Amino acid sequence: MNGFPRDEAVDRLEQLVDTVESERMPVPIREVWAVGDVALGLDPVDRLDVYLTKDILVRDDSDSSGDDGGGPHQQFRESHGVGGVGKSVRADWAKEYPEYLRANANGHAAPEKCLAAHLLSGDEPIHLEVCNASFEDNVTQRLRGAKLREDYTQLLDPRGVCLWVDGTRSDEAFRKLRESELALPTLSSALEMLGLEAEQATVAARKVHAWREEQEGATVRGDVV
Repeated sequence: MNGFPRDEAVDRLEQLVDTVESERMPVPIREVWAVGDVALGLDPVDRLDVYLTKDILVRDDSDSSGDDGGGPHQQFRESHGVGGVGKSVRADWAKEYPEYLRANANGHAAPEKCLAAHLLSGDEPIHLEVCNASFEDNVTQRLRGAKLREDYTQLLDPRGVCLWVDGTRSDEAFRKLRESELALPTLSSALEMLGLEAEQATVAARKVHAWREEQEGATVRGDVV
C-alpha cells in the first residue's frame, strides 16, 4: 500500500481513535497523537505515524486477573504459548481478543505488539510508537539519549498533534488536520528548537527520514521510560 490520500489518512486516524474509545485495549491508553507528515498538510501521506501513551499494567483491572490455581498467565501459556496475561496485558482483553495476543522474544505478552495487532492492518503504512511516557516528555527523553549515543534513528519527530487524551477527543485537532491549518517547521528546524546545533539537527533529520523510508507495512516500536 503506497500511502494515504490526505482525507483517508485523517479518516484512518479517526477510526483508530474510535477503536481506542469503544473497545477494550490490552492496556489502558491515555493519549493518542498524530506525528510528523500527516501534521504537515502533505497529500498524499506516505506513512502515518501515531504515538500512544499507555499505562504500565501494575494491577490488572479485569474481572479475573489472578495467577493462582490456573489463572490467565498459566492458561494462555498453555493454550497460546504466551505468558504474562493478567500481568503485562489485561486478562479479559486476551479472552475477548485472543487473535491479537502477541509475545516478545521471551514469550511474554508484549503490550505494544498486542496494540499494533488490535489497531493496525498488516499491510497499511502506519507506524505505531508506544510508551508509558507522554509524547512531549518522551520527545525530550529520546533526544537526550540520541545525543549521548550519537544515534539519531531512535528520535521521535517532535511535530505532533494530540487527538485524544484521557477519554476526550479533540475535534479541533481533527478539523485542523483535515484543512491543513497547522503551521509546523521542518524536522531539522524543530530539532534545533529543542536544542540541537544546526549541523546536528540536519544530520538527525536525515537519519530519521532514512529510517522511515526503510519501513514497510504496519510497524510498531515500544519503549519504557
